Amino acid sequence: MVACRRRRPGRRGLALSGLAAALLLSGCGGAGGSAPPRAAAARDAHTTGASAPARPRGHGSRGADPSASRPLPTRTPAAPALTRALDRELGKAGPSAGAVVYDLTAHRLLYSRRGEIEQPPASLEKLYTTAALLRTLGPAARLQTQVLGRGRLDARGTWHGDLYLKGGGDPTFGDGAFNQTWDLGYGPTAAQLAGQLIGRGVRRVTGRLIADESLFDRHRGGLSTSLAPDLPDLGGELSALTYDHGAAIKSPSPAAFAAQQLAATLRASHVRVRSSRVTAVTPIGAQPLASVSSPPLQIMLRLMDVPSDDLFAELLTKQLGVRVADGTGSIAAGAEVISHTIASDYGVSPRILDGSGLSRGDRSSPAQVVELLRRLWQTPAGDVLYASLPVVGVSGTVRGLALKTAAVGRCATKTGTLDAVSNLAGYCHSRGRHALAFALFVDGPPNFVAIPLIGQMVAAIARY
Repeated sequence: MVACRRRRPGRRGLALSGLAAALLLSGCGGAGGSAPPRAAAARDAHTTGASAPARPRGHGSRGADPSASRPLPTRTPAAPALTRALDRELGKAGPSAGAVVYDLTAHRLLYSRRGEIEQPPASLEKLYTTAALLRTLGPAARLQTQVLGRGRLDARGTWHGDLYLKGGGDPTFGDGAFNQTWDLGYGPTAAQLAGQLIGRGVRRVTGRLIADESLFDRHRGGLSTSLAPDLPDLGGELSALTYDHGAAIKSPSPAAFAAQQLAATLRASHVRVRSSRVTAVTPIGAQPLASVSSPPLQIMLRLMDVPSDDLFAELLTKQLGVRVADGTGSIAAGAEVISHTIASDYGVSPRILDGSGLSRGDRSSPAQVVELLRRLWQTPAGDVLYASLPVVGVSGTVRGLALKTAAVGRCATKTGTLDAVSNLAGYCHSRGRHALAFALFVDGPPNFVAIPLIGQMVAAIARY
């Protein structure tokens, strides 16, 4: 489950075996490292036709939960079996574990134990990030990567001057083969930009191809590494111009690597051009020559939430800072937008410092998460969020969770894991045909102990 800090050798000093190891490793896929773990999770979502099962609906007409504008009511008696099961597993988890379950069909609180205690949400933070992005940018929003030129093109196809590759913060820009493995084939490519330039008649560039990453700040990592590069968790470096998930192979920055790759693609098509290792701001008045767009936001959210991709989360958080705050492309500016949006539109005020949940300074409670899920239920934004979540026993970070239980295929959930923090939240379509929103926070026990307990709890919720 992610946000999951990748374990370095000897960090925990405990050997994992059997089902617990399989579950823990399943949860860490996609936060960083090589493509195959993320690709497997993404392919699971692709082959099922959607990230989430057909969305269960409450009784009554379509629309927001009519009780969503009111605080969570006092707990009412629930099925004794559900209460006993949750009490038993939380008791094993220790004094820092809490849970809330709300029946969206019957509009009543089924269960709450330590529901108001705020703890690190880990990657449950991405629920807030997803909701804020949908509210402020909309599901159809796209991000552009452009090539602009300062100079002129002569009759022989020579561009006299420099070309600028300007990043728009698109985390899906990359090589076509890479995107097939990493992003289900989504994402624009250098070949598309090269094709447009060749179509304009460009055959030679006298100047350089220069990367422009000025839309965001130049911090390469998140808060957990004091903004320094964090390859184990992010799986790449942050920049307004990334290529192949923030790769910076033999380049001083991910932006310079992107320019290098576009230049190589052009040369493969017999266009003579050299890239610069230095980034710069595109000059005012530069002429647009080529442009590609990201997939719509609703697709990028699925690519973020199913494998719990932390690099996607932080880049999209910086996007909020640019578009909604004061134009500053920083994690801090974007986190302020998320905080304000969640408080003003959904009535909850968790402590949000980043978009991924990697920071242990983030704070949220099970009740706050469930309140967000409750208010989003049967709204357009809620439909998109639901479709972005991995399915228990089927896809993404929960593919190995609660296997051979009632939860398999019935629960669309988000995971959140740091060392000694194991959380799960989302929606279940119960056997009793009720739609349930829930949040499970297990702090304290080692992850390999906590994750099987969470599996038992989500299975009990699905049996309700």
